[in-house]
Amino acid sequence: MNFSLGWPRTLASQLSMIFLVGLLIAQGLSFGVQSYERYESAKMTMLGNLEFDVSTSIAILNRLPAAERHLWLPRIERRNYNYQLGTGQPGTPLNLDDAPDAASSISKSIGDDYPMTFTSIAGPLPHFQGHLTLTDGSPITIDVRPALMPMSPWLRLVLLAQLAVLLICTWLAVRIAVRPLTRLSRAVEALDPNGHSVHLDESGPTEVAHAAAAFNAMQDRIAAYLKERMQILAAISHDLQTPITRMKLRAEFMDDCLEKDKLWQDLGEIEHLVREGVAYARSVHGATEASQRISLDAFLDSLVFDYQDMDKQVLLSGKNAAVIDTRPHALRRVLVNLTDNALKFAGAVELKVEQKTNGSLSILILDRGPGIPDAELAEVMKPFYRVESSRNRSTGGTGLGLAIAQQLASAIGGSLTLSNREAGGLCAELNLGNGSTPAV
Repeated sequence: MNFSLGWPRTLASQLSMIFLVGLLIAQGLSFGVQSYERYESAKMTMLGNLEFDVSTSIAILNRLPAAERHLWLPRIERRNYNYQLGTGQPGTPLNLDDAPDAASSISKSIGDDYPMTFTSIAGPLPHFQGHLTLTDGSPITIDVRPALMPMSPWLRLVLLAQLAVLLICTWLAVRIAVRPLTRLSRAVEALDPNGHSVHLDESGPTEVAHAAAAFNAMQDRIAAYLKERMQILAAISHDLQTPITRMKLRAEFMDDCLEKDKLWQDLGEIEHLVREGVAYARSVHGATEASQRISLDAFLDSLVFDYQDMDKQVLLSGKNAAVIDTRPHALRRVLVNLTDNALKFAGAVELKVEQKTNGSLSILILDRGPGIPDAELAEVMKPFYRVESSRNRSTGGTGLGLAIAQQLASAIGGSLTLSNREAGGLCAELNLGNGSTPAV
């Protein structure tokens, strides 16, 4: 399995990485400079103390009688160096040019009075020794074991606390920067010119407030534009009904002939198209209907009984004892359009109620007709689009039935999807969302 590290895709992760890496680098540089300055300062202090301590200790040993010097060795011993009576351990001669700073400091402090030589001692813990001879000829060895500068135990806690502060500040900064974009993207996804527009909150930083105000103004312009176009369509469709009625009256006074029958059929198709246009224009504003709580089972039973009274093969299965809050006239028009469309192509329809795993309710309109090609399932939702290539209303219709159903489904807060059934036929699914409660 191959793993590749790439640039993160989301804005939140990108900002988090930039802020966190930048702050960590800045913090690391700051800590490095402070540590170096602390190291240099401590080293100068330690070397100064070393020079004074070694020169004092050698002077004491030089003045003591030879028989008493071993008694003073524990008193002048230090954590990183001690004094030994004798020539010390054999080792490699050490050049002062390459020797540690401590050797140079020791040589500088007592080398003028007591000539010194240094040797490097190998081993698990490498160290060096300084060799000198007192005025009475006794050899003295200074055994120096360099050690790392000790670190304060609380420093690790401070570093962890600083890292936690960096993470919290990065999270807050990214959250403040990304939250308005998240709200805007959700508002864009929920944008529905046919329903009641929900305005974004225009509070917050200046840039966020300006973006929210611009989005709200865009929503209002889109809604006004759509309303104007639908009003034009409704007005034209309504005004056409009057001349069509006059033409039908004049056709009544014509002598019976083939041309009269054709004219009468054409006028009927035009009148049907005009009525569908008016219905589509009104469906855009289906959200103006007041919501009511209805029993879904009783509502569907009434719809199915009406069809059965007209000798239509419409069945209902999968009842769900639920009370829903919806717009009943708009819901009925959606189901009627879908059922009529299925009856026209299949002759029989089954309405089925399903409870989804997420708690939402769906009404399925199932038939065994010819179905719709998969490539055209989305296209048939568009106004005036017909799968049937001919202009015969008995087969192709006006192309507005599914468009009206989709508009009304959106107006009642639901969604409409089409899919082909495996054994043949079409499935129209009307999802009503989560606005249902069990009936008591």
